[in-house]
Amino acid sequence: MRAAIDGVDAGGLVRRALDDPDVIDPLQRARSVDVIAAGKASAVMLNAFESSTAVPLRRVLGIGPHRPALLPEDAEWQSGGHPLPNDGSVAGARRALEIASASGPDDLLVVLLSGGGSALMTLPAAGIALAEKQQTARMLMAQSADIYQLNTVRKHLSAIKGGQLAAAARGQVLTLAVSDVVGDDLSVIASGPTVADESTYAQALEILRAHGGEGAYPAAVVERLRQGVAGAWAETPATGDARLRRSMARVIGPQRGAIDGAESVARRLGYHVHVVQEPVTGEARTSAVAHVERVAAAIRSLPRPVCVISSGETTVTVRGRGKGGRNQEFALAMASVLALLGEHVAATSIGTDGIDGPTDAAGAIVDALTLQRARAASLAPDEFLNDNNTYEFFERLGDLIKTGPTATNVGDLQVILAG
Repeated sequence: MRAAIDGVDAGGLVRRALDDPDVIDPLQRARSVDVIAAGKASAVMLNAFESSTAVPLRRVLGIGPHRPALLPEDAEWQSGGHPLPNDGSVAGARRALEIASASGPDDLLVVLLSGGGSALMTLPAAGIALAEKQQTARMLMAQSADIYQLNTVRKHLSAIKGGQLAAAARGQVLTLAVSDVVGDDLSVIASGPTVADESTYAQALEILRAHGGEGAYPAAVVERLRQGVAGAWAETPATGDARLRRSMARVIGPQRGAIDGAESVARRLGYHVHVVQEPVTGEARTSAVAHVERVAAAIRSLPRPVCVISSGETTVTVRGRGKGGRNQEFALAMASVLALLGEHVAATSIGTDGIDGPTDAAGAIVDALTLQRARAASLAPDEFLNDNNTYEFFERLGDLIKTGPTATNVGDLQVILAG
């Protein structure tokens, strides 16, 4: 797991990107260069960018969860909220739009994106209050909306997402992104503030209907989407929009990077490695069981010891009152079927950002003895799972994984070792 996280170090990814002539050329030709970084790795990316280029930077803005101890000289910083936006998210987004709008035709705007950027850089559209946008995001997450659905709605309630940041700039825009989404879709990473968006108001409205119904969401939100469907509001900039013709974006850290880091170390340690190609998605507790069942079938003919690596991003439908996260729920659900893999087995699921849900844990580890140890400690796994209280379950067993914030985010990673 540590090797996986090291493999997607955001600072190193930025430094390697700056060795690319296609990235260096617009930097050197621009009259002035402004830099905006948004996401959990924004401070790391800003520092790496500033220290790796000799080009003078005019305006530098970072938007992240917490103000770091180290920032480029004269850099502005705005602390935003995650997983739900706050007033700081709005202030940061407003300042980002100001910087973009002030750029000239011969200037370059560099945008550094990483996981969490959607919540950390938020500017509600006209007629939408921040509290209403927060309530909408909270409801969608509680209804197990995936990141594509969540971001489709976010874009159509926003004045900055879905290509609108790049559309505000008069000069060239260069985006370097560390992906936290399966498939590395630039229109989904941080809700794609600098790239074309093909989603529509009609799709956003349909997502609300499929996840609780229109009545479950603030009236202003539903009305905004209805008005958009009727043509009262312009759709987000789509492919071919003239305002995006000078915007270039590339993924410098693919979501797959964590898998590659883990696989390399596993092979050096003598494991036979099996990488699951399909992303792990869906409701955490049910997809975990299906995942172990698929793994058991896939590795039946492989020599031992074997290391199985997978990635993706599951969801949790919150019905209980406990504390936990999708990786902790995934791990606990895996424990119930680990016997399918034999007696000598260990498994874990973590968020590569080091933060699983509203907890200080990245995830948890389970093995063939987890359920036996739980019974000995008078812990009923199903009760903790049903109450969404997996943090307390693993805390009492001593099996939480705490890495601390990693300043990167490429989704979740699962590793299963079978001896």
